[in-house]
Amino acid sequence: MTDLLLLPGDGIGPEVTAQVRRVAEALTPHLSLDERLFGGCSYDAHGVPLTEEALSAAKSSRAALMGAVGGPQWSGVPRDKRPEAGLLNLRAGMEVFANLRPALCFQPLADASSLKRELVEGLDFMIVRELTGGIYFGSPRFIEDLPGGGRRAVDTQVYTTAEIERVARVAFELARGRRNKVHSAEKSNVMDSGLLWREVVTDLHKRDYADVQLEHILADNAAMQIVKAPKQFDVMVTDNLFGDILSDAAAQLTGSLGMLPSAALGAAGMPGLYEPIHGSAPDIAGQGVANPLAAILSFEMALRWSLDEVAAADHLKAAVIRALEDGARTRDLGGQLSTVQMGDAVLKALDATAV
Repeated sequence: MTDLLLLPGDGIGPEVTAQVRRVAEALTPHLSLDERLFGGCSYDAHGVPLTEEALSAAKSSRAALMGAVGGPQWSGVPRDKRPEAGLLNLRAGMEVFANLRPALCFQPLADASSLKRELVEGLDFMIVRELTGGIYFGSPRFIEDLPGGGRRAVDTQVYTTAEIERVARVAFELARGRRNKVHSAEKSNVMDSGLLWREVVTDLHKRDYADVQLEHILADNAAMQIVKAPKQFDVMVTDNLFGDILSDAAAQLTGSLGMLPSAALGAAGMPGLYEPIHGSAPDIAGQGVANPLAAILSFEMALRWSLDEVAAADHLKAAVIRALEDGARTRDLGGQLSTVQMGDAVLKALDATAV
């Protein structure tokens, strides 16, 4: 069994994933690594963004880590063959339903945030996003021509009790190990799926998690509060669409999308899927200037959640903090380091922080 399957993908994905490989080989040389094409590059080579063989390799590994997918060169490809369809199919095929997206402001980067230092210094909250349901997977979905001219597009938001309950359970369990507070974000005032979401979360809380503080919040208010007073949050659970949006807003609080990792988890014992939350950034792809820290910190999450390497995860996180304290900055953080040079800085810090 492969310990970690790398899926570099497109754009800056291969650049940042290469730094993950360097860190993994230095920090955990006993872990086995493998690699597959994924996304647009897989479509170019095989005619599909995710081959059955690549999906099988991901499902049979202990963890999979991807870089990023997509780019303008695939914008004319049929929807079901686009790189993003490969990502959705990967998540569904691996049955990962809970997306953990931390919003963590490292102290050396507090001044890089778009908010004042006092609002973000010490920030540490987790967004738990439902990942395999909702409007991204609901049907019917189509665009049709109307008889009188013009067109109509339809997307469908669908959630079941079981889908909501299992992701809410992840959020409550996480909160018990943190500050014991969960915000559940939806639009129950205007959406039936949001109303069901609120009812299911409320019932689960009453039955199994009454010791955890629960607050319901409308998703639009959550967006406002994230940029107004983000440190009020500990764990926030929400659906696929709102989680996608709110986690990107939270990411900017930390100074850069290039800093934030994510984990996608399924049932106990199943492999997790890890990825930086940034995109493929085609505007800077190939220039060697992308920040690899989100990808490296995604590996830190894989070590912690899937690979049973908690000590190594702690060591890597300490090394990233040490590198930042020593002034390591890529362009997105106001510095001049290249992707490889930031990888060098983390490797140097690993040696400096070794126990």
